[in-house]
Amino acid sequence: MYHIREFTPREYQENILRTTKERNTLVCLPTGTGKTKNAILLSVHRLNTLPNTKTLVLSPTKPLSKQICDEFKDSTTILPNKITLLTGMISPNQRKELFNTSEVIVATPQTIANDTKNKLISLEDVSLLVIDECHRSKQRFANTIVSSSYKQEAKHPRILALTASPGATREKIEEICKNLHIEGVEIRTEEDEDIKPYLQKKEIQHIKVDLTPEIKQLQEPIKKMYLEKLSVLKGFGLSKPINIVNKRDLLLMQKRYQAELGRGNRAAFSALSLLAQAIKISYMLELIETQSLHSFNTYMKKIEQETSKAAKTIVSDKRVIEVRKKSEGGNILHPKMLKIKELVSSELEQNKEARIIIFANYRTAVDEINKLLSAIPGARPTILVGQKLGFSQKEQMEIIEKFNNNVYNILIGTSITEEGLSIGSLDTAIFYDHTGSEIRKIQRSGRVGRIKSGKIINIIAKGTRDEALLWTSHRKEKKMQNLLGFMKQKLEKQQRL
Repeated sequence: MYHIREFTPREYQENILRTTKERNTLVCLPTGTGKTKNAILLSVHRLNTLPNTKTLVLSPTKPLSKQICDEFKDSTTILPNKITLLTGMISPNQRKELFNTSEVIVATPQTIANDTKNKLISLEDVSLLVIDECHRSKQRFANTIVSSSYKQEAKHPRILALTASPGATREKIEEICKNLHIEGVEIRTEEDEDIKPYLQKKEIQHIKVDLTPEIKQLQEPIKKMYLEKLSVLKGFGLSKPINIVNKRDLLLMQKRYQAELGRGNRAAFSALSLLAQAIKISYMLELIETQSLHSFNTYMKKIEQETSKAAKTIVSDKRVIEVRKKSEGGNILHPKMLKIKELVSSELEQNKEARIIIFANYRTAVDEINKLLSAIPGARPTILVGQKLGFSQKEQMEIIEKFNNNVYNILIGTSITEEGLSIGSLDTAIFYDHTGSEIRKIQRSGRVGRIKSGKIINIIAKGTRDEALLWTSHRKEKKMQNLLGFMKQKLEKQQRL
């Protein structure tokens, strides 16, 4: 018989366990409230109830998979050599041997999808499939492929899907539930009575900064260009008022005209060129308003290398040429950069032991913030970015380990820092910029207030898309909670019938 150790199940974890024992369940918990512990509790139950079976945990990245593997070893009496991390770096024959001789296997979805496709392994004796960060379970994704194979092969199938946020629309949530064969939903928010005692206080600050006159001089001509392109696109069927058009509207319109071009409509060429220009100019505007001039100039150098008509039209525009001269000629810092330096200096003055995480959407901003903060007394910043931006998974794990060991006290990162990774106790999270995704907002916010109270600081450039994105993500989060609550009631009613 296996047992848990080193932790006592919390009330909400025991309540959730009762559901997960009986049916395939989507579990939605705030970040930092122990989703993996729910997987451990159910795994111990299934392995004890169904001897000679296995638990398979799918997690999206190698660093996160390793952390889950370590948590199983620390929290159960399962022999450590029976808990295995499988990666594509291990040879196929060795993976097969490890899979067959282990009782808990943690792996990336793609590794298992490939091995089942190639008949290297069988899911027949897997009595529990855990899908971590299950909001990634879209059609044709590896999670979905493995779940489908599991449902067909397993003698005693049970699926546990874990996430902090499955999405804000009924369609997204229903797609996940369908792809993962979900029969029940367990959701907890920070307002639920059985989870409140385990949550730490989070102080949330919204700090607004004005764009400087120098930044506004660069913003205005680019904004004018953008509105001009939208006005012309009205003649091609852009129906929304131009002051509320967003990137998604332009991409949908672009897709429609690409289909028209495929049907032989040559007039679609003009519309597609205009749309490409509008999308690029919108991005230029975003970089000036919410990022930095360094980010803007880096992007403009990239556009210069493009051969498309849209790119050539943009870089040859007199207004763009003038803006580039001004932005490259001086040392103009975005006011958000100045504010973040001020905030970090203040945090470290108040608490020399403070541990801070800073989120930014783009690598250029991450590098610039890192350089800026390196000059602050007592600041030991480092950066963490994904593989596509240059960091291998080994380097990511080394950085996280050094940050957890206090070699660094400030971690500046892109979206890789948001999802799942165990980054220890943090005092302050600073959002340099914002995202319209409720999933990313929830994951960012969950970085603080895990072990002790923490602070979340949103830096917002007034009158820019910073404001709109912050509100959008908040609205989507509330909508998601309402949808999940409704689905839980609906599924419970179906179970009673």
